[in-house]
Amino acid sequence: MSETLSKYLPEHAVKPVFELIVTNQVHLKIVNERQTRHGDYRKGLTGKHEITVNANLNKYRFLITLIHEISHLVAFEKFGRNIKPHGNEWKYTFQRLMIPYIRPEIFPNTILPLVANHFRNPTASSDTDARLAFALKQFDERKADIHYIHEVPSGSLFRIKNGRIFKKNGLRTKRYECIEVNTGRLFLFNANAEVEIIPG
Repeated sequence: MSETLSKYLPEHAVKPVFELIVTNQVHLKIVNERQTRHGDYRKGLTGKHEITVNANLNKYRFLITLIHEISHLVAFEKFGRNIKPHGNEWKYTFQRLMIPYIRPEIFPNTILPLVANHFRNPTASSDTDARLAFALKQFDERKADIHYIHEVPSGSLFRIKNGRIFKKNGLRTKRYECIEVNTGRLFLFNANAEVEIIPG
C-alpha cells in the first residue's frame, strides 16, 4: 500500500497517510476520473469503510481529497451518522486531520499559504476556493488545447467538456458571464474553469 501511495502523494505525506488508513481501517480504491467528484466515502454493507479517489489528481489535490474523505469517516464515527456531511463536526475533523500536512516539506511555497488559509474554514470542495483551486491546477498535467476561461479573449467562443459552446462576455465580480450559443442562455463560470478555445 505504501508503494502505491508514493505514486499519488507528496513523499513526506506517504507514511502518515498510510498510518491514518490503517488506523481507520480504510479500504482505499484509486479509480478512473469522474467528472462530478474527486473522491467519496461510504460505509459498505459489510461495515467496511470504502473510500475512492480519482487517479488523475495531482499529488497535492490527491492528498487534500483523501484527507477530506477520511474526515467524513472519522466525523461520522465520532459524532454519529446524523451529522451534516459538511457541517461543523466534519469541518473540525478535516482541520484537525489536515494540520499535520500543512508544512513546507509537503506543499510547495506557491500553494502552502493558500492551503493554510483554506483550512481556517474548509468548504465542502476546495474547488469553491477559486485561488486555491487555480494554484492546485498549476500542478495538473494539461492538454495543450485546454485553457482556463480567464485566458479566453472577450467575445471569443469556447467549448466545455460536454461539447456545449459558449461566447465569453465580461467579468461579473469573480466569475465570467458567458452566453450559450445554441440557447442564448446566460451562464457564470469560475475563472479556473477549463475550456477549449474555438479558433475565430
